[in-house]
Amino acid sequence: MTSHTTPAGPAAGPRAARRRLVRELLLVAGLFAVYKAGRTLSTGRTDEAFRNAGWIWDAERVLRLPGEGAVQGLLLHGEILVRTANTYYAGVHFPATVLFLVWLYARRPAHYLWARRVLVVLTGAALALHLAFPLAPPRMLAAAHLVDTGQVYGPTVYRAAPATDTMANQFAAMPSLHFGWALMLALGMMAATRSRLRVLWLLHPLVTLLVVVGTANHYWLDAIVATVLLGAALLLIPRPGTPGPTPGADTGSAGASHALEAEACEASESSVTEGAGVGVSGAGPGVPPAAAGAVPVLRPPRPRGRRAAVGAGR
Repeated sequence: MTSHTTPAGPAAGPRAARRRLVRELLLVAGLFAVYKAGRTLSTGRTDEAFRNAGWIWDAERVLRLPGEGAVQGLLLHGEILVRTANTYYAGVHFPATVLFLVWLYARRPAHYLWARRVLVVLTGAALALHLAFPLAPPRMLAAAHLVDTGQVYGPTVYRAAPATDTMANQFAAMPSLHFGWALMLALGMMAATRSRLRVLWLLHPLVTLLVVVGTANHYWLDAIVATVLLGAALLLIPRPGTPGPTPGADTGSAGASHALEAEACEASESSVTEGAGVGVSGAGPGVPPAAAGAVPVLRPPRPRGRRAAVGAGR
């Protein structure tokens, strides 16, 4: 019987884990494919995208937001700096999000499910807004007087003519998922880890914000709308509990329950010991401790020869 039942447990575990991993990969890849396909539905609405861009530009001036050109001016001080910003925009956004989800899947499964659901809600809401409100980025807006840093300095993920770009929808500027995903990555890592330095994860969305604005791919309002949508998603999807205790530390709910149990055991032992002391000292001569309500204390029997000698002496 042992030869048939024992190997079944370990073999089933890895198979189930592989099935879960494949299912998650297919799910995430499928959702991303749906998002990319959905973005292309508004590629032909050029006139509407430019009208909305003018409206957004004017709205930012009314709100007294700083001009995007102030950030771009800092990048244009050196070609290495602007190329670094273009590379960050093109190469960090998606791989960083994938690594974030993979790490959560392997180390914090509960936080992985939470983060995946939040990202799905955020991306779905962004897709709906892309379709309802096509928006040309500031690098295309003549009134902005900004440089298309990707086309001028490289590298870039977009073609020069939006109509010929079959890989991306360049009129899907609002909201900025570059910023929304980066902010969720930072919040997710801060929630799933316990390091005192975890606040440094906020540097990722901060750098991303400066990059997407400085390269003229997004307006300030694109990041603000992404933040609002992410906040709504976080309100809809509850966050899991705090991460488990680190090795060697007895913290969290498990540690608290262990501490309460130990305290109860100590109190019980203390009461028993005190009760035993009262029973022994308060009982009269010849009254056994058990009769006084205390726990009896067993002693080894005395030798008969000694008792006989004592009796003879009396």
